[in-house]
Amino acid sequence: MSDIKITRTTSSRRGDVDFDNIPFGKVFADHMFVASYDGEKWTDMEIKPFGTLTLHPAMLAIHYGQSIFEGMKAGISKDGNPILFRPEMHSRRLNNSARRLCMPEFPEEKFIEALEELLRLDHHWIPTKKGSSLYIRPFMFATDEFIGVRPSDTYKLIIFTQPVGPYYSEPVKLLAEKKYIRAAMGGTGEAKAAGNYAGSLLPAKLAKEQGYDQVLWLDAREYKYIQEVGTMNIFFVIDGVIVTPATSGTILKGITRDTFIHVLTGEGYKVEEREVSIDEIEDAHRAGTLTEVFGAGTAAVVAKVSKIKHLDNVMEIDTEAFEIAPLLFDRIDALRNGTAEDPHGWRHPVLVGATV
Repeated sequence: MSDIKITRTTSSRRGDVDFDNIPFGKVFADHMFVASYDGEKWTDMEIKPFGTLTLHPAMLAIHYGQSIFEGMKAGISKDGNPILFRPEMHSRRLNNSARRLCMPEFPEEKFIEALEELLRLDHHWIPTKKGSSLYIRPFMFATDEFIGVRPSDTYKLIIFTQPVGPYYSEPVKLLAEKKYIRAAMGGTGEAKAAGNYAGSLLPAKLAKEQGYDQVLWLDAREYKYIQEVGTMNIFFVIDGVIVTPATSGTILKGITRDTFIHVLTGEGYKVEEREVSIDEIEDAHRAGTLTEVFGAGTAAVVAKVSKIKHLDNVMEIDTEAFEIAPLLFDRIDALRNGTAEDPHGWRHPVLVGATV
């Protein structure tokens, strides 16, 4: 029996939602999970109606940035039961981020229990349309009411959900960034820290003003080696070999990225995790051996890349000829929704009506 207190909403908002036309990030399900850290342990775990928070003006997270998050998705099986995908990986990554920002870890078994209970309540919010899913946002932030640079003693962990359609409806165009950086060795690039994304907003805005969708980040020292995209990890297909930048401390250890690598190697493709320079990509494009470029992320799943600009060189990629990116989308979609075999045990079904 779960020890999570549950207070159900008295008025669901689901009937107001057009599930055939869901704007990403703007529609929220009925409930949220909330837990508090009192300086020694996690307490007051409850699921309650989704709503606003009351915050003190001196709350540490606002001033000094102790805030981390995760991004997950849930699908639904043919028999109507929600399916989580690799939730333990998300729990571990959340705790890795917490350690880096001097925050308390949240117990993995309690994290998964909270997800299960939340999905049992709001399983009817999971879209069934292909390419759609229930996006899950766990996040943790410091709550001490104090002005001073030190770790907070108290924290909140909240999990809410939202039905979403595709993150990118069209292939994306990337601008290789030559002035700003996302992360350097020894920094917080490997953590899903809120501040990492705040720092990316100006370069992304400037890229959009030039007609590009996102920034392609390069290394902080030479502006030569590719790291990742603003919203996802990146893969290149060069002469039949699939290449992705190695996670060396500045790159987010994407769970979709890891899934891609397992699926591709299982399909017999050669995958290399290593340094990838922008010069190598330009040379491959000139030689005609760069056949696909695509991003990997929880929100985007697979995002085809149609154009990359580096300095004055614009590389166009024919996304209509892509073979590997569509294969990955179909494989991941089928795995998440229970319509394909799951040899790795990645699916985590949640039985509606069951108790933990």
